[in-house]
Amino acid sequence: MKIYRYPKKNIWADLVQRPVFERAEISGLIAEIFEEVEKNGDQALLAFNKKFDQAETDGVIVSEPEIEEAAKLVSSELKKAIQQAKENIFQFHESQKQEVQKIETTKGVVCWRENRAVEKIGIYIPGGTAPLFSTVLMLAIPANLAGCKEVILCTPPDKNGNVNPAILYTAKLCGISKVFKTGGAQAIAAMTLGTKSIPKVYKIFGPGNQFVVAAKEYAQRYGAAIDMPAGPSEVLVIADEQAVPDFCAADLLSQAEHGSDSQVIFVATDLKVFNETIEAIDHQIKKLPRNEMAGRALENSCFILVNSLDEAIEFSNLYAPEHLILAIKDFKKYIPMVQNAGSVFLGNYSCESAGDYASGTNHTLPTNAYARNYSGVSLDSFVKKITFQHLSEEGLQNLGKTIELMAEAEGLFAHKNAVSIRLKR
Repeated sequence: MKIYRYPKKNIWADLVQRPVFERAEISGLIAEIFEEVEKNGDQALLAFNKKFDQAETDGVIVSEPEIEEAAKLVSSELKKAIQQAKENIFQFHESQKQEVQKIETTKGVVCWRENRAVEKIGIYIPGGTAPLFSTVLMLAIPANLAGCKEVILCTPPDKNGNVNPAILYTAKLCGISKVFKTGGAQAIAAMTLGTKSIPKVYKIFGPGNQFVVAAKEYAQRYGAAIDMPAGPSEVLVIADEQAVPDFCAADLLSQAEHGSDSQVIFVATDLKVFNETIEAIDHQIKKLPRNEMAGRALENSCFILVNSLDEAIEFSNLYAPEHLILAIKDFKKYIPMVQNAGSVFLGNYSCESAGDYASGTNHTLPTNAYARNYSGVSLDSFVKKITFQHLSEEGLQNLGKTIELMAEAEGLFAHKNAVSIRLKR
């Protein structure tokens, strides 16, 4: 880990840099995968299952018996936990529904917006070292609330050609009946282009590694939309003198264990808390099953001591973290100062894991500083907003002269005539 004590602001730009990958090499591989899937469809996916996941699979469709069998392998305790998380996520996202508001902008001119669901949705769920069945909840629940007509799910098989039982159980619980055994960039290609088994979708959701992120970006060349550029996970923790070092260390490690390409940032105003948090990380990491992966992530991470909370928030806004934890006493005072963050956790007991699983907020969030210009997934992510307007005769009479003058000033006389011909009647 890299430790900085009271760094000058002229080096902040270097401190907020994420791990850099060889984009050109990745882009070339993504193009080849898309080309192969477009050419050979399901057969390409089966070959990629063997090449990338060492999985021998006869087909890519997960059968109904497989889904039913998976439910038997999930413990009753986990089923209860998933159900509680489902209820909280449903409740939070249902609250995002909005009533149609009709506005009379000029007498006789009424304008409004209505939501329409994106009809065909593709969900990608990582299933390798960490099978993210929680992400099924985060994406399927708002898709259902929005009224999406078709929701499919792609996830990589294990070496035995099976999909993680918790993923299948959660998909079934959320009403997803079309699940496919394919992962990585090839899954994104399949949902973008369509194959014999996998339908083409209009918008693709879900996190993934650098290859999945690059594939989602590439998919936009074919007209598919994506939720956001959601790549390797990251967290920034701000701590003052009342923060609990053990808590801070646990939160930092919870993100570091996602993968070696994850990044964690710790910003503290108190030297004692700063030093004790570093000591707590050294102690806690030894007990983690994924300690080697977390250790590699820590090599890309920074621990920074600053003079004040104002300075800490300023640094955080520059970094624009996926997750921001304010382990500070007077967090309410600093909420208005937070400009760039995917999701914010307030106080010592608001661990980031709560948002990852069961508090109700969505955990599909912008990473790599995209929190400067992207929101996390919400109900709005699954709908389009269509505007409507109705002009009565009186409305056109009231607004017509304005339109005619503006159209003529732009030299668009057909636009002017569309109004004039009506006014003359």
